[in-house]
Amino acid sequence: MRGTATLIAMTGLCGAMALCLHATHGLQRVALAGTVQDHSLWTETKWPFLMDQWGEGKAFRCKAADCGAELNLYIRAKVGFCSSTTGVADDDELERLSDFDFMNGHAVALAGGRNVDIAGMKGRIRAYTNAGPAGSRTAFSLVFNSGSDALVATVIVNDGQPASVEPVVIQFLSGQTIQGWVKLTLGL
Repeated sequence: MRGTATLIAMTGLCGAMALCLHATHGLQRVALAGTVQDHSLWTETKWPFLMDQWGEGKAFRCKAADCGAELNLYIRAKVGFCSSTTGVADDDELERLSDFDFMNGHAVALAGGRNVDIAGMKGRIRAYTNAGPAGSRTAFSLVFNSGSDALVATVIVNDGQPASVEPVVIQFLSGQTIQGWVKLTLGL
């Protein structure tokens, strides 16, 4: 009897430990899911540009209090416009695909671009200064691809430096809001 009681106690203890481990793992997943939420910082706005050969995209705004600077992000797909072999391999390809017209002025690169990863898609990002009718401001172009389809993001940075807000933008582009739109738009 004593051996049976010990066996039952040990089985119960093992079960309790397994339950604790399972619950802890579940809490870790809940905590991780909380860090990838992106909708609270960014507000979708109306696409402000005229229709052209690439159609409309999505427009978002993030307040300075949430993102470190006021940001206006414009993203759209350019289907079949990118090399599926090399992707966005260099700054020349980035500039060929960029939507500089959204910047309302002449864009001048501040430095060379660099490679980025957006939700498993490779791309490139480069900061610019823009002298236009509203004065001088900074912006960056970010282009990434899925096969031969390019996704082109233009970010206008009001009262801030592009390097300081790049992580916020990359996180948003990698998050649920944009990736859901990418899957729907590209039929992934």
